[in-house]
Amino acid sequence: MEAVILAGGKGTRLRSIVSDRPKVLAPVGGVPFLHILLKHLAGKGFHRIVVSVGYMADQVIQTVGQRFADMEICCVRENKPLGTGGGLRLALESCRNDHVFVMNGDTFLDLDFSEAERLWQRYGVPILIGRHVDDAARYGRLQISDGRVTKFEEKGEAGAGIINAGCYIMPVHLLDGFPIGEAFSLEQDFLQRFVTEHDMRILVTTGMFIDIGVPKDYNKAQIVLKRYY
Repeated sequence: MEAVILAGGKGTRLRSIVSDRPKVLAPVGGVPFLHILLKHLAGKGFHRIVVSVGYMADQVIQTVGQRFADMEICCVRENKPLGTGGGLRLALESCRNDHVFVMNGDTFLDLDFSEAERLWQRYGVPILIGRHVDDAARYGRLQISDGRVTKFEEKGEAGAGIINAGCYIMPVHLLDGFPIGEAFSLEQDFLQRFVTEHDMRILVTTGMFIDIGVPKDYNKAQIVLKRYY
């Protein structure tokens, strides 16, 4: 299996705690968060990882190198900030399979990747990984119908719901309609429109999920991710 990790963001909300490195290298239990992600993916059977890098890219490239735990690592550098969509569009050019897992570099998700792969093999359409949370205000809920994502709701409304866990399976040519080097948001500029016109399946996982992008959850990660160091 092959994956793209989106690791180009500045991590502005975490800057008060981690200011000398990109967010994906923020230490969790004394280990760069990206190392925890890579170790986890290696244990799940991935053989190749494409890392989309931008902010403080040299630090990321020097930290992960070209191999990690028997996985091939390919770092793709943005020459300017491209957003999640533009960064992914560029990274997909370096992928070798016909489809890849895509995941946020600031999110840990303990997923049965084999189950997700089977869903892809069954339907052959993009798959979004969802997660039920007690308070969806920070993320925005998903509207779902018959196993399909039909709408991304606005952030801010408190209460429980199913959210986008920041992980997908996508065909590598999904974003070919966007020019390489164009900055755009994957969710706001592409996915919100895509689900109104096309089929996107959802797999709701109950596995460990934590986004370290804000200080509260970054501090929480120091405790809940201990068994994954």
